[in-house]
Amino acid sequence: MKTPTIIQGRLITASDIALIRQLREQNPSWSRYRLSRELAACWNWRNHKGQIKDIACRSLLRKLAHKGVIHLPLPKWPSPNRFRHQQVKPVEHDATPIKEELHTLLPLQLLDTSLPYVFGLFSWLLARYHYLSFTQPVGENMPYLLADSHGRLLACLLFGSAAWSCAARDYYIGWSDTQRQQRLHLVTNNQRFLILPWVQVPNLASHVLGMINKRLSQDWQAKYGHPILMMETFVERRFEGTCYRAANWQHLGQTTGRTRNGKAFPTSSIKDIYACPLHHQALLRLRHE
Repeated sequence: MKTPTIIQGRLITASDIALIRQLREQNPSWSRYRLSRELAACWNWRNHKGQIKDIACRSLLRKLAHKGVIHLPLPKWPSPNRFRHQQVKPVEHDATPIKEELHTLLPLQLLDTSLPYVFGLFSWLLARYHYLSFTQPVGENMPYLLADSHGRLLACLLFGSAAWSCAARDYYIGWSDTQRQQRLHLVTNNQRFLILPWVQVPNLASHVLGMINKRLSQDWQAKYGHPILMMETFVERRFEGTCYRAANWQHLGQTTGRTRNGKAFPTSSIKDIYACPLHHQALLRLRHE
């Protein structure tokens, strides 16, 4: 593996690899859990509430091991994040067709995805009906499950870590590599957006996006201790992105096919890039805050 390289949104250098190997050699009895926590502490890799990012660090270690760069100890017990790779369990839900005008559904309500049942329902809806399915995200994320005023399910949205490198977005913001590394946590990626297939309501998608736009930064501040200044999303070319345009997202261009983590060679399909600042000085703050 060539270094430096980007893994799990972090720049990994030859000295970082040497540190990991040193920790392994000096502490052969450490579990993966202990190793990830100690390494994250060495790097002072924390979220904006000061909590060690050991789950992200553990994911990084697994990726390095998969590449053959390091050797990890065998798992001694299930990971605290062990549910990430388990199959999503089906959850019964009402799929009665909804074909009405938007005003008859208002006001829309957000279901509490911090409750295990609601999050299980959210996960299953994405796994069952979204073309990309669902995998529990690593790192900061914000799931939303929306229903109408009568409690009927309408839509799912998932926001997570922004792409490490995106030329059109970075040009739009006008930040340097250093600024991007320091402030990327202030940008989030809309990784999933699903209007449930039995819901056929004109203008619902753009209304949902507008509703989330007004509260996302405040929700992120409450959960993670920092705001969100801009949202981004990548739309498959077979879709037109109409709802994003209608919700005042700006079309910035197209991806190069190098994936969210900026791999050296194209490995995925070309997508349209959309962005939506959440503050009138968002771009200025992303460059100079």
